[in-house]
Amino acid sequence: MLKTYQFPEYDYVKSPDQEASDTVTHPIVIIGAGPIGLAAAIDFSLKGIPVVVLDDNNTVSVGSRAVCYAKRFLDISDRLGVGQRLVDKGVTWNVGKVFFEDEAVYSFNMLPEKHHRRPGFINLQQYYLEQYYVDRLAEFECASLRWKNKLVGIEQNDDYATLSIETPDGPYQLNAQYVIACDGANSQTRALCGLESRGQIFEDRFLIADILMTDKNFPSERWFWFNPPFHKGSSTLLHRQPDNLWRIDFDLGWDADPDEEKKPENIIPRVKAFLGEDVEFELEWTSIYTFTCRRMDDFRHKRIFFAGDSAHQVSPFGARGANSGIEDTDNLVWKLALALKGQASEKLLNSYSEERVLAAKENILNSTRSTDFITPKNNANKVMRDAVLSLAKEHSFARPLVNSGRLSVPPILRNCDLINADTAAFNCTVVPGAPCTDGPVLINGEEGYLLSTLGHQFQCLLFMKDAAVLSEHLLSQLAELHHKKQPISTVLILNQEPTIELPEGVTAVVDHLNVISQRLDGSEMCAYLLRPDQIVSGRSRQFDMNNLLAMQNHALGL
Repeated sequence: MLKTYQFPEYDYVKSPDQEASDTVTHPIVIIGAGPIGLAAAIDFSLKGIPVVVLDDNNTVSVGSRAVCYAKRFLDISDRLGVGQRLVDKGVTWNVGKVFFEDEAVYSFNMLPEKHHRRPGFINLQQYYLEQYYVDRLAEFECASLRWKNKLVGIEQNDDYATLSIETPDGPYQLNAQYVIACDGANSQTRALCGLESRGQIFEDRFLIADILMTDKNFPSERWFWFNPPFHKGSSTLLHRQPDNLWRIDFDLGWDADPDEEKKPENIIPRVKAFLGEDVEFELEWTSIYTFTCRRMDDFRHKRIFFAGDSAHQVSPFGARGANSGIEDTDNLVWKLALALKGQASEKLLNSYSEERVLAAKENILNSTRSTDFITPKNNANKVMRDAVLSLAKEHSFARPLVNSGRLSVPPILRNCDLINADTAAFNCTVVPGAPCTDGPVLINGEEGYLLSTLGHQFQCLLFMKDAAVLSEHLLSQLAELHHKKQPISTVLILNQEPTIELPEGVTAVVDHLNVISQRLDGSEMCAYLLRPDQIVSGRSRQFDMNNLLAMQNHALGL
């Protein structure tokens, strides 16, 4: 018998709120202790903001569920203090391969650039990820994670939302200045608010079979088959996970009987046809699923904000669920943190929905296109798809047309109200509205990476080839930026270590391989303004303190 995961059970603990004579008000209440809710809670805790997380269960997700986490997810997890643990446990991969029937058509690389701290993707069972996030949240005294606390009612007024909660000890109420709904596709919060999530239901059925196996040693790559010779369905997908666990997705077709297909006596022959009759394996977890691509019209409802699957759903092809969900909370938390200080405009709070609806639209579009390619809805489409696959093996022009699931990449927030437009020409792929790139740097002589030097507030990246020309006037301006109402810290990107003491709020890194300068087209005195979520807010060819402050005001909706 191969080793299987032991699901932790967390204790229900009666909170002081349940015995308080008056309803207690909290700054932030998060509904749902899945990956997205936990990430948001950790982010608030890092900012010193008390947070309550409510979950109606008392364990992590059963089954591997979401398994593919992209580089952007890992970069955010690094900032939350969990990234290294995820990478250490996960299976790292960059390469994906596409097969047509029994032939390899082509391969692709999700991280073609060198010199990044994190890979293009890791595979890791969702239950591990949630456990690591729960462990991280337990490190903060300002966080309260309440198991077996079920939301059953919610009302709002101008000052707060009132939540009605059921527990093993009976009901109670609490108030929240802001609520973040991270309670999944069947969001109870959304239902209690009388809101809808609308979109397209796909008439397809898929079987997930997570199997424990040591006999086969497939490489750590994503393999996808169209018209697989071992399976009569349209497609099969293989992913490797930690602990000798393998995820196999079989397309079953809409006419498949889910009750029959999920029986072990029907699953095992499918797996054997794929792996070979002599291969020994054990079924760990199976699921029959259909899916919907849908979203809410607005991710904000007064004092309630929706994130992750409660706000938007996509098909599993492309790994866009958890990856886009953590980008939601990364976008939202810093804005709510300012709101709690009375420093956020309504325009800034509304920008969450504007920016993340744009991302959801892009994800749904890509997800829908992937599904239509993977499971053609008529014979003409299937003939066209198979022709593309046949050509792709020998002809490079056909390969971009192959769509086995466009894998998750962070969207660029183009034409959003609070993103500064370029006023000068830059020759790089990182543009305003995109996440800042990463790359190796020296920090006090030690090897590190640019993203690890960034904090939780606005940042200025200032490129200077010669540290010797740092003037007192410039340093005083950078110090002044750090002491503004909305502080801007500065990272000097230099060619050598500075020989003078830098003021508070100013750090220096050495771009010893010239990677950062190349990736950001960073000429002398070029300045980038990054938001607290490390999104490029604006940039200029010459540093000017007043111009930088104007860009920040624009980013804040002021």
